Amino acid sequence: MLNAARQLQPHLIRLRRRIHRWPELAFDEHKTAALVSQTLRDLGIAYETGVARTGVIAWLGQSHGPTIALRADMDALPIQERSDVPYASQRPGMMHACGHDAHTAMLLGAAALLKQHEADLPGRVKLIFQPSEERIDDEGFSGAKLMVAEGVLDDIDAIMGLHTEPHLPVGTIALRPGPMMAAADHFRMEILGRVAHGAYAYLGVDAIVLAAQVINAAQTLISRRIPAVEAGVITFGKIQGGVAENILCDRVVLSGTVRSFRPEIRDQLERELGEVAAIARQMGGDYRYSYLRGNPSVINDGRLTGFVSRIGGQLLGAECVQKASMTTGGEDFSWYSRQKPGTFVRIGVRDPAWEADRPLHTDTFDIQEDALPVGAALLAESALRWAAGNQSRWPFSGARKRYT
Repeated sequence: MLNAARQLQPHLIRLRRRIHRWPELAFDEHKTAALVSQTLRDLGIAYETGVARTGVIAWLGQSHGPTIALRADMDALPIQERSDVPYASQRPGMMHACGHDAHTAMLLGAAALLKQHEADLPGRVKLIFQPSEERIDDEGFSGAKLMVAEGVLDDIDAIMGLHTEPHLPVGTIALRPGPMMAAADHFRMEILGRVAHGAYAYLGVDAIVLAAQVINAAQTLISRRIPAVEAGVITFGKIQGGVAENILCDRVVLSGTVRSFRPEIRDQLERELGEVAAIARQMGGDYRYSYLRGNPSVINDGRLTGFVSRIGGQLLGAECVQKASMTTGGEDFSWYSRQKPGTFVRIGVRDPAWEADRPLHTDTFDIQEDALPVGAALLAESALRWAAGNQSRWPFSGARKRYT
């Protein structure tokens, strides 16, 4: 598969650069979806559009038997690209700064490879081109959550996704069984005091002082309220309050993010962060607290992860397969892996010749495009071999709803 994928590399580069040049934000990926659809049509692969608003799904293989899904996300970020490459974004304020253009090209490459072997597929491969990984809409849906709600996972038995990793060199992959990425939640607190002249502060209740107490107390939730072997992050990213230097502030708005891995720790931090906000009431003020749950943590199935790791070792060499680190970054692939056995793979995209990394979500992000056939081959080979290896076990017992 890797040799065949390298033959496709010029085509994959053209696809990736076209998507990179014309980025689209969450749930607005119309042109990207049209390019995906045209490519699938040219390959003779059946597909459906308008899934989860702007997503595309497609099928290869038999109408029955074990089914594995392969997923790529398509949306870009609201970042102004700072690059002089010929394929730089042509849309001001938008950029593929997270590698979703590469993910989409890799999955299209895997589709082309699998089409060549479709007669040998002892099952089915479902291709998921997903919108809106980067954003959760006003109704609480990311693209993956909406895909699940629309039943896209109902007819599959396992799912695999991948993500560019700018800290890993090209030709290297990283996997990890169990918890890999954190649940990503958001909170908002209004700390309410009582206005007074700054010269007569004793006549009011200073919301800034109350907010400072709340912020300091919240930091102890990680260091003193959860076990030291657990991981979590509470970040106050935004503070708004005050109107003048000589007026006691009567309202401060605090907002931030909470990251955790285990469901029980997530529940605890949500509850106890609200209890911390209540300090304002104990000091003569008041508060309002809201907590918005985002994507759950990515928890990889051990058996599937081990299987893909072995495939990666055979394609690239065992020395090129690493154990991925846990990260407090979030990913909505978690909505898939909490329903069915899933694995999420890091694909190295760093050019060793680069003087410095080009990190995700920055205006200089880029990839070494030799990574494109690596991702395509890993997806295709894993799907083909998984279907062959699980034919005797099908039908499976059903979904795994182990994590909340």
